[in-house]
Amino acid sequence: METKTNWNHSTAAVCMKDGKVLLARHTYGGGKGKLIIPGGYLQENETPEDAVKREFMEEVGIEIRPLDVIGIRCNTKDWYIVFRAEPVSGEATPDYDEIDEVVWLDTNDALEREDVPFLTKAMIRAAISGKPGMPSVHYEGRFAPHALYSVE
Repeated sequence: METKTNWNHSTAAVCMKDGKVLLARHTYGGGKGKLIIPGGYLQENETPEDAVKREFMEEVGIEIRPLDVIGIRCNTKDWYIVFRAEPVSGEATPDYDEIDEVVWLDTNDALEREDVPFLTKAMIRAAISGKPGMPSVHYEGRFAPHALYSVE
């Protein structure tokens, strides 16, 4: 069965461990040659949380646990939800298709590098700010799958 990609809905995560952030160098598009937080587009009938977990496994070989929403970028064309996440298992390895390099960088180094774009730096700052994000809240919605993230 072929899955349909929703090119207007995307997600990413700032995954950190031991004061380092996981960044991936993209091989195409606007992020080509840049170190950015991993993520990607949602597939049909997929929540942002499920999509970011799938994208991390596909692109960088890491199983993650999304903790909370730390950023939302939206415009008249699309939306992008960013999670704070922690690694669960796996070894950071590029897929050599969309990603040609994966690195764990000290957060301060990542914030100084010219090959790390503004949006990635803003999300790293949000992740390390110590401010709470919006956690996932149990929700019995009418249309499944569903997800709710809210300040409690």
